[in-house]
Amino acid sequence: MAKNRTLNQLGRTVSIPQSPDDAVLETVPNPHSDTNYVVRFTCPEFTSLCPITGQPDFAKFTIDYVPSNKLVESKSLKLFMSSFRNHGAFHEDCTIAIGKRLATATEPRWLRICGIWYPRGGIPIDIFFQSGPAPEDIFVPELPASIYRGRD
Repeated sequence: MAKNRTLNQLGRTVSIPQSPDDAVLETVPNPHSDTNYVVRFTCPEFTSLCPITGQPDFAKFTIDYVPSNKLVESKSLKLFMSSFRNHGAFHEDCTIAIGKRLATATEPRWLRICGIWYPRGGIPIDIFFQSGPAPEDIFVPELPASIYRGRD
């Protein structure tokens, strides 16, 4: 298989970007652009910083999308998600910014993001972003958004 010359991060040592604005979401052509199917990414160890206190915030993200002509390259997605580690933003801002960046980069037929933020100050926050109704001819798995139960 020939190397994709448009990818600048895959197969190379790349540092985590200093901020989400510095991160590059790379894409590759979808070899099955004539077929509707769901791609799911799960990011169980997402971190960012509270913009007021600087304290760390932790979340689990589930990203579902139905690609059109482009697929997001997974290493670039990992680097993008990691770029929030030292970024100060509220939960809503992080979640929606991730959704908008992915939508812009991949131009999917459909996109849904679920950010399950772990509690700080006793209140968990769950944020959902969706680009519109899901195509009718696909299986869309349930979101892993269970009720917070504290320590089990």
